[in-house]
Amino acid sequence: MSKIAQNPFEIAQAQLDKAAKLLNLDEGTHQALREPLRELVVSLPVRMDDGKVKVFKGFRVQYNDARGACKGGIRFHPEETIDTVRALSAWMTWKTAVVDVPLGGGKGGIICNPKEMSQGELERLSRAYIRQVGRILGEKMDSPAPDVYTNAQIMAWMVDEYYWMNGENQFGMITGKPIALGGSLGRHDATARGGVYCVREAAKKLGLDNKSATYAIQGFGNAGQYAAVLHQEILGGGKLVAVSDSRGGIYNAAGLDPQAIVDHKLKTGAVSGFPGAKAITNDELLVLDVDLLYPAALEQVITGANANDIKAKVVCELANGPTTPEADEILLKNGVFVIPDFLANAGGVTVSYFEMVQNHYNYHWDIESVYERLDKKMTEAFTGVYAMLEERKADSIDMRTAAYLVAVSRVAEAMKLRGWV
Repeated sequence: MSKIAQNPFEIAQAQLDKAAKLLNLDEGTHQALREPLRELVVSLPVRMDDGKVKVFKGFRVQYNDARGACKGGIRFHPEETIDTVRALSAWMTWKTAVVDVPLGGGKGGIICNPKEMSQGELERLSRAYIRQVGRILGEKMDSPAPDVYTNAQIMAWMVDEYYWMNGENQFGMITGKPIALGGSLGRHDATARGGVYCVREAAKKLGLDNKSATYAIQGFGNAGQYAAVLHQEILGGGKLVAVSDSRGGIYNAAGLDPQAIVDHKLKTGAVSGFPGAKAITNDELLVLDVDLLYPAALEQVITGANANDIKAKVVCELANGPTTPEADEILLKNGVFVIPDFLANAGGVTVSYFEMVQNHYNYHWDIESVYERLDKKMTEAFTGVYAMLEERKADSIDMRTAAYLVAVSRVAEAMKLRGWV
């Protein structure tokens, strides 16, 4: 996040402005969609292991709930900002709309460095956040989930704190929970799986040979690791030639074994040092001559400075906001097919929605049912966005703008039907 050069919320607003103009939205609706409906900023006093009290700052932004309860993750990061949370809550609004699940968009965050905190300190911080923010949460109001540096255990502490506040188990008020506390099967790989489903559909439209296509992954956290393996499993082939993480990258033109790299990363904490691979930088990976590129880590890694050097035919954005608006224009001009973040990585929120449904009915699905429903949702979403791209061919738009047109029109329709605008 420290590398962010542009205000992410200003980028989100600019993307909306472009869609609003193409949709001929009236001024009132446009302005209502440019800002969050609600924001809560909280102070969180936490007693640390040394006995001293440290005060953390936290946020929860509820961007729009015209289509249903807000949905969005909680991030723990030392450089978290309100504008990052605002941008992500906006993108969550468009994400739930583009895959057509009956939810809105929200996001939360705490300014902290979880890598320097004990488990006890993280638990006390998690519970303090729910004590402050829980009054605006609930399965019918706003349901958080894990995000950067948060996980199933943190969600478990949070749902338990919510129980003590309200005197009843409402497992659907938060998702990404452990299976034993109502979590859904299939949530662990949902983001990557949804992205690979989109790549499969894009390959059909673009005539790519999945068995021979080369691919590279920038960012090797949860989504990147699963994408490496699932790409070959779902597409029936493909050659992984490069991966990278925060410490650097590796490359082998002859191909890399995805599962072996995942095992190496889990064992050593980094992809560097993998046998039989050449060391490369993150920047070098982005401009490799590959058929498919998965940006799966940081925001704003494809910019006006390197967009002309991108050689991939398809870019599947598993990360949030990896491409700047200036880069989008260059990629479109150069014929690069970008599957935008709030479509490509919507598998996570889709299975989170499935988790809410299962919690509500107190009946849990098997893994095959989850994958089947996710495939159907992602395929329908990609098909709808691609149809919009074709419909608007005269406007020379890209897939990101097409996805905005689909999502914004759905949210605007709900707002009008409810009499908000």
